[in-house]
Amino acid sequence: MNIKTRTTNFEMTPAIEAYVEKRISSLEKFLKGASDAVICEVELGKTTNHHKSGEIFKAEINMVRPGGDQLYAVAEKEDLYSAIDVVRDEVERKIVATKEKKETLFRRGASKFKSIIRNFKK
Repeated sequence: MNIKTRTTNFEMTPAIEAYVEKRISSLEKFLKGASDAVICEVELGKTTNHHKSGEIFKAEINMVRPGGDQLYAVAEKEDLYSAIDVVRDEVERKIVATKEKKETLFRRGASKFKSIIRNFKK
């Protein structure tokens, strides 16, 4: 997986970069074989510098998979690490949902084909 990280309104530290790399690369197990061709753009930022309730951090993931599939997720939290965790979990849910949808459509089509063949034999 090719991970590109970008920040706005704050400096990227090696600890944050390592955390993002660790959390996002754990999504590879859901991609099964196509993980080399996946491009994952991660944007981290501080939304405002003078918010009444403290700093608000934003994490965005834009993942492009082979075949044109695109997954996008965004999260805003008071803590940067929790925003990264939330957005990673959201992308994981979307990956699993699209995979299950494709399998369901395939099985439904196969079942319909089988019933047509059964009716044809009679």
